[in-house]
Amino acid sequence: ERLMSARGKARKRALDIIFEAESKDVPIPMILGEHVRRRESDGDPDLNPYAVELVRLVASYQEQIDVEITVNSQGWTLERMPDVDRAILRLSVAELMFMTDTPHAVVVSQAVELAQNLSTDESGSFVHGVLGAVSRSLDAARTAG
Repeated sequence: ERLMSARGKARKRALDIIFEAESKDVPIPMILGEHVRRRESDGDPDLNPYAVELVRLVASYQEQIDVEITVNSQGWTLERMPDVDRAILRLSVAELMFMTDTPHAVVVSQAVELAQNLSTDESGSFVHGVLGAVSRSLDAARTAG
């Protein structure tokens, strides 16, 4: 396994928190708070400021993010997606929409890698397709705006 960048580890950590909140059916900030408190006692280096920021973005803008995913997911509803795929998409769309200094290609390729490692055989190409469409629509909006 190749070494993940600090941001790659941060994305994976953020994904874990988003996924945990969903699987426990509790608000994301509650789970994030628990992890931040735990980090202070056990020093979790992957829960760095970038990971925390990504989780906060998903928590703050989830409705907007979900609309973006739904519009670009070729007839798939959020409910029908595997849980891991939905969490990966939420995280990645938050990063595409709000972390404008991060190259889209990096966000997309890391999301695809997470999907391939953590989800179903089809997940990599599904995530790639949705994020490619989101990326193009954001680029178009930025160019027009």
